[in-house]
Order: sequence, then structure tokens, then C-alpha cells
Amino acid sequence: MKLDLTLQQYVEWEVTNVMPLKGKYGYRVILKYMDGSSRQQQKAGFETEKEANAVRDKTVGELHSGKYIVYTNVRVKDFLYFWLEEDIRNRVGSSETYDTFESNVRNHVVPILGSKKMSELNRGDIQKLYNEKTEYSVSVAKLVKTVMNVSMRYAVDKKIISDSPAQGIGLPKKVKRQQYHTRTIDTKKTMNMEQILTLLEASKGTHIHMQVLFNVLMGLRRREINGVKYSDVDYINRTLRVERQLGKKLNSRKEDFAPDTYTKQEVGLKTPSSYRTLPIPDYVFEAILEERKVYEKNRSRRKSQFLDAGYICCSNYGKPRSKDFHWKYYKQILQENELPDIRWHDLRSTFCTLLLKNNFNPKAVSKLMGHAKELITMDVYGDKREIIADCVDEIQPFIDEVLPDSKEEKTFISECIDVVISAEDYLI
Repeated sequence: MKLDLTLQQYVEWEVTNVMPLKGKYGYRVILKYMDGSSRQQQKAGFETEKEANAVRDKTVGELHSGKYIVYTNVRVKDFLYFWLEEDIRNRVGSSETYDTFESNVRNHVVPILGSKKMSELNRGDIQKLYNEKTEYSVSVAKLVKTVMNVSMRYAVDKKIISDSPAQGIGLPKKVKRQQYHTRTIDTKKTMNMEQILTLLEASKGTHIHMQVLFNVLMGLRRREINGVKYSDVDYINRTLRVERQLGKKLNSRKEDFAPDTYTKQEVGLKTPSSYRTLPIPDYVFEAILEERKVYEKNRSRRKSQFLDAGYICCSNYGKPRSKDFHWKYYKQILQENELPDIRWHDLRSTFCTLLLKNNFNPKAVSKLMGHAKELITMDVYGDKREIIADCVDEIQPFIDEVLPDSKEEKTFISECIDVVISAEDYLI
């Protein structure tokens, strides 16, 4: 359904007196527009003249306050799909994010609320939806809650409804409430220093060595890692500019791309703060130089077949890696070296936690991680004091390699108390 949002842009209005209509009582609202056109809406079906007058007075108040709803017959299903196309599709940075929203709407919200009119949607409907989805899956319920909050705010903004029925409605009490963007880190899923060193050594000679380094020693996300190019490296200042990720382009079709390239397109990063310049630790910098030698050798040997796009993490033919390429090799390394079976993303968590546990300023850590706010870094990664506490003595070699010395660190912390500053001047 395509909603004509110009209907809400009336410049004048008129409300008739209550009159008999089809054996009952009602009144009409006349909306006038800049181009001279008008739209008439009939409010009828009231049993008594007094009842009709009471509702008429309310309508007049809504018109005066700008809360009058023009779209009285829009169904939830039609609105949500309209919202996905007009709002979400234009705001999100990747196809994967849009697909998550669309799938949530299609599979979990529309089957329950789709046939209701937006003007009739109430808080009880929202609570019932949350209760049912919580019984199905807590994670799904949380996503549904996000969808309803965001979509209903959009509906209010576009005057499709006057107030959000989702405002203030929470998940059932059995779902533990957490602060926005928070997560509890399971210490069993975070590597200590000894395990990190084992992982680094074990990954040498595998196809994912550079991916491991970019993850655990620099905190890059997996799609960011696959998008890193040699041209992003400042070889003089030893910094890396993170400015793209690989994924599906929004509004694209698989048939429009060459085989095995649809999910490997260069797309924008998650948020503006994800675009960042990172200092490159010596260990990683030397690995980049060695990997470049391999790249040049492969390019020379396979001139007619080599894709010279400059990706650091690529195949012997220069082709970029897929988002899940690392999984098989990573799991094999963990198993063969008796390392904890943790997620790939938990390596990024480990990197961040190492910084925080060594008194690295939270605002600087947030900048390094590409987080939108300092709150996210502190809440997501800094809420477990005991993380890696069993290996404090073993951490020092890692700190010496990646972080500044104590004198520089104190200067860095004092200068970062109130403002976010560039971290590269304080890292090796």
C-alpha cells in the first residue's frame, strides 16, 4: 500500500455541526490544502446528539493541536510494509539490516496484528504481542519490541496515529530488563592472554591469519576485516583507515552481479562512528607487509585471472573473502589447540576488554571500536571485573606491544577525560 502523506499537509480546516446521518448522528471534517483542493471525512454512527458533540469537540481539539489523524482506515500490515520501504530502506546501511527488520515484520508482527486498523491499535494489543513472542523466543520478542517502538514513532510523526501504543510497554517480567545496548560477558567465552598468544601462533600459515590479527589485535568487525585494502594503510604513520565493509547492497538483485560476488559488494559501515583511523600494532604491521609480498607474487603469477582490488584478506586470485569464510578454519584452530569454543565476535570483545581492564580511557576505546557512544563500550564490554583477571602478569608483553608505556598512558588518560581525541598519537 502506498500512503499519500500529502493528505496530512492541510492548511485550513472546518468542522460542521452535528447532524442526523443515516438514522443516527454525526458530523463532517473538511480539510483544505494549499492547491485549493479539499478532503471531506465523515464521522458518523453516534447514538445520541450529545455523544456526537463530545467526539466533535475532541476532533476540534486535535485539529488545533496538530494531532488530528487523517488516515483512519490504514491497516497495520499495510503501514508496516510502507514504513519498511519509506523509512528503514532509506536509513539502514546494509541489506542485512533491512532484511532483519522485514523478516521480523513478516513472520512475527503481521500474522498477529496485520489485519487491525492502526487507529484501533491499543496498548493491550502490543502487550499481548510481546507476551506471545516471549513464549516463542526472548530474542525474537526483543526484536519485535524494537520494530514496534521504531515503527510507531514513525507513525506518530507522519500523523497516522496520534500517540504510540507501544510507548512504555515492556516485555513480560520474566525477561530480565537490561539497559540500552548492554550485554553481560560470559568469562568462559573470553580468552585470556595465554590463549590469545596460542591463537595467534596457531593461525600462522592458515588462510585466516590476517583476519585473526585484525580481530583480536585491532577489534575490527568481520565485514570490516574483509573490506580492508592495502590502500587503507598509512605506511608512514602506521595507521589503518576503516571505511568500508563487504556485504549485499541495498535495493540490489543477485542476478545483476557476477557469480559469487553478490554478498561481497563494498557497502557503507554501520554508523558514522564506524569510520575511524586506527593505530597498527607492530606485530600486525609486519604481518601486513609479509602478506603484501604474497599478494604481489600471486598477482604476478596470475596476471590474466587476478582481481587486483587490493583486499588484504583475499584468495590467491585476489578475490575478497565471504563473511563466513573464517568459520571452518577458526573452529579447527580452537579444537586442535584446546582453546575455548567461543564465537568469532568474542575475539573483538576480548580486545576491547583488554583495553578497559588496563585503564585505557573508555572514550578512546569507544573510538577504537567504532562504537557510536561511550555508553555502549562501557556497558557491553566493561561490566565484568573478573574478566582476564587470572592472567594480569601475562598481559604485560601484550600491553607493551599494543598499548603505550605507562608515562604515555597517564598522559593519554588525563587528556581524554572530557573529550574524544585521536588515539594514534598514543599507540605504537
